[in-house]
Amino acid sequence: MKKSLTLCLTAVGCLGLIAACSSDDANTDSSSPSSSNVEINKEGFPIVDEEITLSLMAPGTGMAEWKDMPTLTEYSELTNIKFDYTTPPMSDFGTRLNLAFASGDVADIIYGAGSGNLTPGMEVDYGRQGILIPLEDLIAEYAPNIQKLLDENPEVAKSITTVDGHIYSLPAINQHPNAGWAVPMWYNGAWLDALDVEELPKTTDELYDLLVRFKEEDPNGNGEADEIPLLDVQMNSTRKAFLAAFGMKDWGVEEVNGEIRYAPSSENYKEYLAYMNKLYEEGLLDPETFSQSDEQKKAKGQENKLGLFPDWFSFFTTGETEEESMNNPMFHPLSSPITDEPLIPINPGISRGTFSITSSNEHPEASIRWVDYFYSEEGSEYLNRGPEGYLYELDDNGNKVDLELPAGYESTEEYRGTLTPAYGIPTPTLVMRYADDEVSEFDQFLDEETAEKVDAFGEVPIPLLYLTNEEQEIVNTIEVDLKSYVEQLEARFITGVEPLSNWDNYVETIEGMNIEKYVEIYQEAYDRWASS
Repeated sequence: MKKSLTLCLTAVGCLGLIAACSSDDANTDSSSPSSSNVEINKEGFPIVDEEITLSLMAPGTGMAEWKDMPTLTEYSELTNIKFDYTTPPMSDFGTRLNLAFASGDVADIIYGAGSGNLTPGMEVDYGRQGILIPLEDLIAEYAPNIQKLLDENPEVAKSITTVDGHIYSLPAINQHPNAGWAVPMWYNGAWLDALDVEELPKTTDELYDLLVRFKEEDPNGNGEADEIPLLDVQMNSTRKAFLAAFGMKDWGVEEVNGEIRYAPSSENYKEYLAYMNKLYEEGLLDPETFSQSDEQKKAKGQENKLGLFPDWFSFFTTGETEEESMNNPMFHPLSSPITDEPLIPINPGISRGTFSITSSNEHPEASIRWVDYFYSEEGSEYLNRGPEGYLYELDDNGNKVDLELPAGYESTEEYRGTLTPAYGIPTPTLVMRYADDEVSEFDQFLDEETAEKVDAFGEVPIPLLYLTNEEQEIVNTIEVDLKSYVEQLEARFITGVEPLSNWDNYVETIEGMNIEKYVEIYQEAYDRWASS
């Protein structure tokens, strides 16, 4: 897989470059005493002259022990900071983290947790309790790369600052050209060619007409009526695009001109359900959408049975090569009878909860300096690709040359997961396309599709918000039953098990779940964010 393609799936390395930045005679004028009386070098490497050891807890992917990863071992030698790692499996990490907080036996650093494990509510709560320490002053003095990013991107600073004005966790910041993607959808280009389709649908009616043609005109050319015009797994990937066609940005609370609304109880959502039910009833939406696995979906793609389908890249589903997949155009956002403005929901490019320092840590200054490097372009690439000699080597001109995979590895990603922690978890770093990346023909294709069909119509559904402890408790009480109900009824409405004539009863049920208070809390949180 191409180097730059890897970057948009994960986050990023080059010891030769690091070494160039290191200094054997660190300037003592730029040093300052740590809270534990260990001198901190504010510039260059090592970070500390006297070796220190910290404890770090992170979700493990099972690819390799962190103590054996070259990226970490070589960076430890460079910085003079060693680690004792606790890396339970990803499936157990959330439970283990909660137990650590409850017992008070929490590591010095919590790394790669993500907002699913270290939730915004936990940041607020454990910050208030003093278990997570504020980072903003440490950043200002010891983390110039992070400070620069926050200064240049006020929305990032607002999105990681909690209700008490403190930053308790660092984010992954994604500035890659594909950063805005949710899960895109792709058309089967061979089918478009077979039907002489010269322009992609731009309205819901035009899409309906094309899906009918997919179903009825044998575009895969096998003489059988086995075409599946559109499919998904639980609507989890296509939902956003179809909600957007009816003027919605999210399957929950969303911001519309400064006002918060709950989309699944709006008239827009009713129109979305009616449209999807029509596709389902006419066999245009795969009848197994709510029962199949992702593997079953991909099997259908490899049998050339799919006309429009979601996946990160189309060849993940079709089994084609990158070159062949460039014939599969990305879905164009749609307008509909109730909205003239096409839009597509996009990610904010910020993943919270990737790095926190706890009150157990005797070296917070050294810790923030340690992570700050990964927010530079050089450090980001080092974290993602690892040091020289594994995925690449440097030629006589200092250019990176990819190396052959060692025996026993089927893909670059599989091998990379043994070299660096930046694999399968959200890591504290800046994700980007690097200056020395070779932009392949496939990358150019993706860039053009993204510019035309995502960037031109993209909107973030709602900023990343923090709630107070009291607000979070109320939201938690409402949300569990609310989400479960809406999810069940979506499937029932689309498949026709629940007729849309029962819409009013559905809305009344949602209103009875205290949705007014739910929206009010998010409105107040949004107003705080907007005025901060």
